[in-house]
Amino acid sequence: MDRKRSSALFEKAVDLIPGGVNSPARAWNSVGGTPIFFAKGEGSHAWDEDGNRYIDYVCSWGPLILGHAHPEIIGAAQEVASLGTSFGAPTELEVRMAELVVEAVPSIEMVRFVNSGTEATMSALRLARAFTGRNRIIKFDGGYHGHDDALLVEAGSGVAAQGIATSAGVHPDYAAATMVADYNDVQSVERLLQAHEGEVAAIIVEPIAGNMGVVPPQAGFLEGLRELATSHGALLIFDEVISGFRAAYGGAQTVYGVTPDITCLGKIVGGGFPVGAYGASREIMQTVAPLGPMYQAGTLSGNPVAMAAGIKTLELLKQPGVYEGIASTTERLVNGLRDVFARAEVPAQINGVSGAFTVFFNPNPVTDMKSASASDGQEFAKFFHAMTDRGIYPPPSQFEAWFVSTAHSDEDIEATLTAAREALNS
Repeated sequence: MDRKRSSALFEKAVDLIPGGVNSPARAWNSVGGTPIFFAKGEGSHAWDEDGNRYIDYVCSWGPLILGHAHPEIIGAAQEVASLGTSFGAPTELEVRMAELVVEAVPSIEMVRFVNSGTEATMSALRLARAFTGRNRIIKFDGGYHGHDDALLVEAGSGVAAQGIATSAGVHPDYAAATMVADYNDVQSVERLLQAHEGEVAAIIVEPIAGNMGVVPPQAGFLEGLRELATSHGALLIFDEVISGFRAAYGGAQTVYGVTPDITCLGKIVGGGFPVGAYGASREIMQTVAPLGPMYQAGTLSGNPVAMAAGIKTLELLKQPGVYEGIASTTERLVNGLRDVFARAEVPAQINGVSGAFTVFFNPNPVTDMKSASASDGQEFAKFFHAMTDRGIYPPPSQFEAWFVSTAHSDEDIEATLTAAREALNS
């Protein structure tokens, strides 16, 4: 494909923006080459600045569960924007959106809207500390919860070691207060809780891991976390920024039947606009200002345009058969890709849940960050470029999720499988 304009734009961007991108996930550092600059989207397709069309499996990293430029969502946003884009004061739309979230998510009785998933997780941790009077946090290796200082840490030498910052600029005290366990390993969490009895404010986890690639929870893992948090007086936080309203209408907690103390949301609840949210029981949320001592604020929180897009998105998702359709599309694509890889005799693991999956170039099962890290990134890079050259746009990283929308058709699936077959044969 001719991508001269994308190349020219990137050359200009690197002089003005760090790395030429406003989020590192958009860079092609792990696959090489020049990022594609996109100009428009419609349904399951996106067009770049050179006019090339792609079947899009990035979907803005998850928010576009109904596809690009859904006419009803665009219409709702335009209608509200024409009345005013922001007031810095309460609106009816915030109340309507809150009603939908509280109705849908089992763990939420009260909700506070913010502007991003990072703000949601950052606020949830502050809330957990304020409510429990404790300071330590347990997260999981490979679990990304936004760029909050307290969460940009990884495991040191051994699971019980203090966290070591993985980003420059993080104060060492933040890293020291965050401990890292292994995903799908309840015992690694139990050891940390026992070693720091009475000190842990919260365990934060993606109920379906999505930032080491898609890694579902193994049987008993989430239930074990629930039991441990309760018995040790810590709060369990589900980061459902990705899985919320994707795995099911009420999120992964409705799929697995495990109710956290605090839930973080984002992506889909904004309908393609910047939105995040955190919510919990009435008792916990009464700790938040102006009711309680935990301060958190935001000028554009509950923005009316974003609320309108989110409300319309959730209304459309509530319609009968929507999630059954997404699950069916995901299953057909995942099973088709497994068959393509098997016939090509290319070792791979394809982990999938409703609406999301990851292709790991790995002969062994992927159940945590350690096993995900054993995947062959160079082979993935070759596959990625072969797919984009054939009009399929997967995420430019071995460790990201591919997202499926209601707009992806049977024809899209067949085209994707054909491209994958050609890519592997090449």
